[in-house]
Amino acid sequence: MNSLFRISTALLLAYFAFCPSYIGKASGPPPAPHLTNQQTPISVTSELVAIPVFVTDSSGHFVPGLFRDNFRVYENHRAQQITLFEQEDTPVSVGILVDHSSSMASKLPNVGNAVLGFAHNSNPDDQMFVVNFADQATVVPGGEQTFAGTPEELRRAVLSISADGRTALYDAIAVGLDRLKSAHWQKKALILISDGGDNASHLSLAQILKRTRSSQVTIYSVGLVDEEGEEEDPKILEQLCQDTGGVATFPRTEAAVLESTRAIARDLREQYILGFVPQNLPGEDTYHKIQVQVVASNLGKLHVRARPGYSGNAVSDGPVKRESSRNESSH
Repeated sequence: MNSLFRISTALLLAYFAFCPSYIGKASGPPPAPHLTNQQTPISVTSELVAIPVFVTDSSGHFVPGLFRDNFRVYENHRAQQITLFEQEDTPVSVGILVDHSSSMASKLPNVGNAVLGFAHNSNPDDQMFVVNFADQATVVPGGEQTFAGTPEELRRAVLSISADGRTALYDAIAVGLDRLKSAHWQKKALILISDGGDNASHLSLAQILKRTRSSQVTIYSVGLVDEEGEEEDPKILEQLCQDTGGVATFPRTEAAVLESTRAIARDLREQYILGFVPQNLPGEDTYHKIQVQVVASNLGKLHVRARPGYSGNAVSDGPVKRESSRNESSH
């Protein structure tokens, strides 16, 4: 009996020696396995609101090297504790939505090249897919293969069908949002390349705005707007981007279209990710305003871009997959 007691005591002491975080806890899940120095995805389960934040100086250049303590996050004017902070070039899951309506026929070859330029300037670990839309929206690649493999495959996906028919813009956004639900990375974005008009969707603008506000997806747009275009509506693109923290651009030349997609790629790589757990879990239709501030007096006047708010469904209540961050500490 004494021998058994000594063995049991030794085992318990060894257990607590290797599991110090468990002392004082009655129960809980087993500790996570030790991570290597490689960028290994981990799963974090929490009711988290994640906010991509882009900080620029007075010249419009990205400001790197900020820390958690430099940021302030407010929800409905109440300060929030920042529980997630990332400042690395972390991968993003991206859906590229390309208008294939009749009005886009002459623009598609240049759009294909612009998508190629975007992919070449993106993080090599990004996940991407294409949604071609006219009267209906079609995801490429389809079936079980959710994301394309190479930049050239993305370009071929854009050019896989010809331009014809009307414009189901809102339906395409809904398809892109649904596809991103199965995406691997926490950072998610949609890039909308269109002349901005919608005349074929089953969903309304109000319905699609409700969906985007209840997601954690950032929307960017490249508006190929002609002065004589009768169906074009750039204000729709601007609203979708502003609501989600993205940027709407309206290039006038082929070279400017390519530069627009390259700029979006840089924007996605030059972001801070801030996350907080809401003090009171919002209802499904409740809209909560967000304000992000940067405190760095030695850097002069800074400009901060982030989504202005979210509705209840934007709170993640499942596993959040992201890269292990080695730069989450403050000064």
